[in-house]
Amino acid sequence: MARDQIDMTPIETRDELVAWLAAGCKPKAQFRVGTEHEKFAFTIEGHRPVPYSGRRSIHALLEGMHTLLGWEPIMEGENIIGMFDVTGGGAISLEPGGQFELSGAPVETVHQTASELFAHLAQVREVAKPLGIGFLGLGMTPNWSRADMPVMPKGRYKIMTNYMPKVGSYGLDMMYRTCTVQANLDFSSESDMVKKLRVSLALQPVATALFANSPFTEGKPNGFLSMRSQIWTDTDNHRAGMLPWAFEDGMGFERYVDYALGVPMYFIKRGDSYIDVSGKSFKDFFAGKLDALPGERPTISDWANHLSTIFPEVRLKRYLEMRGADGGPWRRLPSLSAYWVGLFYDEDSLDACWDMVKDWSAEERQKLRDDVPRLGFRAEIRGRNVLTLAQETLRLATRGLARRKYLDRNGRDETRYLRPLEESIARGTTPAEELLEKFHGPWKGSIEPIFDEYAY
Repeated sequence: MARDQIDMTPIETRDELVAWLAAGCKPKAQFRVGTEHEKFAFTIEGHRPVPYSGRRSIHALLEGMHTLLGWEPIMEGENIIGMFDVTGGGAISLEPGGQFELSGAPVETVHQTASELFAHLAQVREVAKPLGIGFLGLGMTPNWSRADMPVMPKGRYKIMTNYMPKVGSYGLDMMYRTCTVQANLDFSSESDMVKKLRVSLALQPVATALFANSPFTEGKPNGFLSMRSQIWTDTDNHRAGMLPWAFEDGMGFERYVDYALGVPMYFIKRGDSYIDVSGKSFKDFFAGKLDALPGERPTISDWANHLSTIFPEVRLKRYLEMRGADGGPWRRLPSLSAYWVGLFYDEDSLDACWDMVKDWSAEERQKLRDDVPRLGFRAEIRGRNVLTLAQETLRLATRGLARRKYLDRNGRDETRYLRPLEESIARGTTPAEELLEKFHGPWKGSIEPIFDEYAY
């Protein structure tokens, strides 16, 4: 999750909210890609979750990263809860259960996002090794229970932890036991945003299958290939899902604003304190009708923070966030950005994707999304399975990246980052199915080897 925004300009009208989103439009020459990924910290000895404080802790990790990188610490009260690069690079933040997140800088090429990622993992390892801490790339903790998970000292998480059980059965699992990798991409105009939002919503289940990597809960197979994706189906359906209205006539920034105005809020931040307003809508806030802050009107910061607490499969901010993928091994992390850059930043590929999905109905899209966590590549839409869709979209992404002609210093283009996805498709198996084969085969029904074989 991004660090909370600070801009206390009061908002007077709905038009300002629309304008704030529309300010994300940029010329194609300025398109960037940003990659965010989360990972589980574990103790090398005993494979346990890492607490926030103590000698072997998340706090010690953050202190070490601060010393190593010289990035500015993000504080909440006495606690360091993240770091950011003042030169406009990335940020490191904490998820509720201590998942360690890199929010990468917006960069021009997939080569740059891959370099940033590998540099980050090398830095983290340097700090973590003397502490006896390792990191695991998976969509869900394979063996820890909810009760095992540490709690990070962030005000917003306390409010969310209290609220989640009221609105769904899996909210606490989403917060404390899952990890994702996310790609953030730009749009050039309102119509470009709408097209990309629609294509990526329709195809998000394909990305979910390609990256499905959470088949275990508490040491046993859970019946799903992406339990992380399944968790989102019953976390908080007021703020998650496939946004069927985005495919209706008249879709644009205004329609998204109207949706976001109706989504319940979690908190309002004033100074260092988080005020619990859970369940009240932004519309109520706009009208000055909050019991906690009678007569108070929202600021730009409040709006930006609220947008970051909406969790659809694709999220609109001043860019689009692809939110359908499980966290995974380091080789696969740049693959997600490469996949979406190849489809989005090449007109021919984007048009071909739109042709592929434009006739699907809301019910068909929803069924595909609901089936993928369990079935992966075997899920079907209109008699075609996801493996076929993955093959077709990967072909389009490859062409899109090849046409960009961004070469690294060895003369290779960005298509090389798609290789892990090509391997999955060639085998016809998701990463989760590979894990299950190992579990039932060489691992002999034990989850412990995962901490060696899948650690960063």
